Amino acid sequence: MTLYTAPALIFISVCFLLVGVYRFVFQDRLLVVERLAQLQKGEQAGSRLREDLQLPLWQRIGRPLLEKLARPFSRRMSGQKLLYLQKRLQAAGNPAGLEPGSFRLLQVILTVMLTVFAVTCGLSRGVLLKDLLLLIITGFACGMLLPDFFLTMRIKERRREVVRALPDVLDLLTVSVEAGLGFDLALVKVTERFPGVLAQELGRVLQEMKLGRSRRDALQDMADRVGAEDLTSFVTSLVQADQLGVGIGNILRAQSVEIRRRRRQRAEEQAMKAPVKMLFPLIFFIFPALFVVLLGPAFIQIFKNM
Repeated sequence: MTLYTAPALIFISVCFLLVGVYRFVFQDRLLVVERLAQLQKGEQAGSRLREDLQLPLWQRIGRPLLEKLARPFSRRMSGQKLLYLQKRLQAAGNPAGLEPGSFRLLQVILTVMLTVFAVTCGLSRGVLLKDLLLLIITGFACGMLLPDFFLTMRIKERRREVVRALPDVLDLLTVSVEAGLGFDLALVKVTERFPGVLAQELGRVLQEMKLGRSRRDALQDMADRVGAEDLTSFVTSLVQADQLGVGIGNILRAQSVEIRRRRRQRAEEQAMKAPVKMLFPLIFFIFPALFVVLLGPAFIQIFKNM
């Protein structure tokens, strides 16, 4: 045991001696390096703090608090319900960056607020118990249904915007591809030229392709996410052309013509529905006003003569 103790002690002593000599010789340089490291960490922390302070109050405080409170709601939802709500939020463009749990939490908060408001109004007016119960049911129903209604309207508006912008986007894609650009570069031109929902979705497709996803999967995910019929048909044609090796320029031109024909047919359909939709306002609002204006003086004269 003593045979190995002396060499070990000598080795440890030499190591400490070398460390001491190194720190004595390079003490000033080590202090400078340590100070520079501290200053760099302070600058990074300061820059992060400045960036955080430039964010809106909602993103700095509201969103982290909302995400923390929404975790129990996310855990309690089934996988199928979670996936369904996630698809609806994606189709609506993820308003305010909401997740399914956050959306459900906001729905519960709105329900509680409207129910309490209904109870407060009912008690302040001294309504009967059955009327108070009706107010509670109305507040609860409005709190549960209004967020879904807002989400549905947002989805429909985004789909209408995509359908309106799709023919012009296809024209630019066709011209770009026929001019010699690749399809990916043509998508870049579209995202630079056309602001809006469709350009945002195509930009997301380009980002996914840069991260390694295939063009087919990225386009199909975009079609599923938006849910517009014309866009789904266009993506399906592109995927089939890619599989069969057909020229993309011909497919784009044919799809542009087809989508414009569909839009014209939808406009004609809406024009044919207009007389039926105008029937009830004519009968209940416009015709009575005309009768009062036209026949009112005649009835007045008849009553005077009688």
